[in-house]
Amino acid sequence: MDKVLFLTHDFTDPQFNLASEEYLLKHRKENFIYLWRNKPAVIVGVNQNALQEINLDYTEKNGVKIVRRLTGGGAVYHDLNNLCYTVITESGGGEYDYGKFAKPVVEYLNSLGVKAEFSGRNDITVDGKKISGTAHTVFGNRVMHHGTLLFNTDMAALTGALKPNRLKTESKGIKSVRARVANIIEYLPDTTISEFTRGLSEYLKKSCEEYRFTTEDISAINKLVQEKYSTYEWNIGRSPSGKNLFEKKFPFGIFSFSFDTVDGKVQNARIFGDFFSAKDINGFADSLNGVRFTQKDLLAAFSIIGEYISGANAEEIIAALFA
Repeated sequence: MDKVLFLTHDFTDPQFNLASEEYLLKHRKENFIYLWRNKPAVIVGVNQNALQEINLDYTEKNGVKIVRRLTGGGAVYHDLNNLCYTVITESGGGEYDYGKFAKPVVEYLNSLGVKAEFSGRNDITVDGKKISGTAHTVFGNRVMHHGTLLFNTDMAALTGALKPNRLKTESKGIKSVRARVANIIEYLPDTTISEFTRGLSEYLKKSCEEYRFTTEDISAINKLVQEKYSTYEWNIGRSPSGKNLFEKKFPFGIFSFSFDTVDGKVQNARIFGDFFSAKDINGFADSLNGVRFTQKDLLAAFSIIGEYISGANAEEIIAALFA
């Protein structure tokens, strides 16, 4: 492999960091090893239905960003105590070898006395517990491999953010598999995330040349953020269609709401139940088609529900839908 450039920085915005990966993969020709960290975020796989993978009530209340990545696999939670690494190089053709790209990280952990090993198709484990998940994508003759390193991630936040909404669903999206996970700090109790990052940086830099983003790089990445990684259409709206059913008994009666999510928006909405209606409920259901599936947008759309269903309350219905 030709010269490898080592890159790290202090940017912690998940939209910027995911955009920077695409920039390095698609708009540069060099080989890169890249370390980065995100503020709290849920990073969704490229083929996933984001609406099924995330507790939107939790993420909205806690300021957790939702960002879609270029690679497949399941949704993952990032925070500043989670270290991410990316390797970008020529693909070389043939069958993809996850272990090859994870090897330097495994070797570094082993050098610290952590008995890490590459396990299964794409995980790094210690004592059978997952400390890192990896994924990859190919663009032309280049491949991008990246992974998480759970150092001291907030497991309560991870569980809260990734808990799916209580909807009965049939989806074309890929559902995440929840594995037994552990934090690296359990095996390195006297080490901070900064020390761990610095140590891995020094280890990787031995065979690399350091690189810093230029003003031109940052400008191009921010353009990608603006046009793609900050947009609802990419992060949520790209979710595959799903047939969803929400059903709950309220004081006004049983309320059944069936709908598809197409590009992150409600379609084919239908409402059923044993409630008393003041107007034809089909007219209200039709008004929901095209509304974005967010708590804010649906609350606004449901603000007139009381005109159609006697005793119905928009806040109560939407709170239950997103619980």
